[in-house]
Amino acid sequence: MSQTFEFYDTRAREAAVEAEAATLDNVKERSLRAEKTWRGLANQARKVKADRERHESERLAARQLAESASQ
Repeated sequence: MSQTFEFYDTRAREAAVEAEAATLDNVKERSLRAEKTWRGLANQARKVKADRERHESERLAARQLAESASQ
């Protein structure tokens, strides 16, 4: 199951809200660690999406170039 940037970003925001509301240090630290992890996953998902789009664009351009060269 592929998760999106939006999914991970939402989880990061929720963890940040939990950290802000926490009164116990260990709960706050746990929420901050969770936020950091979710942010990392969100950034990775965004990069993967951008890489896929770039590769698809390059593949399409190569196909069009090959088709125009064969005509």
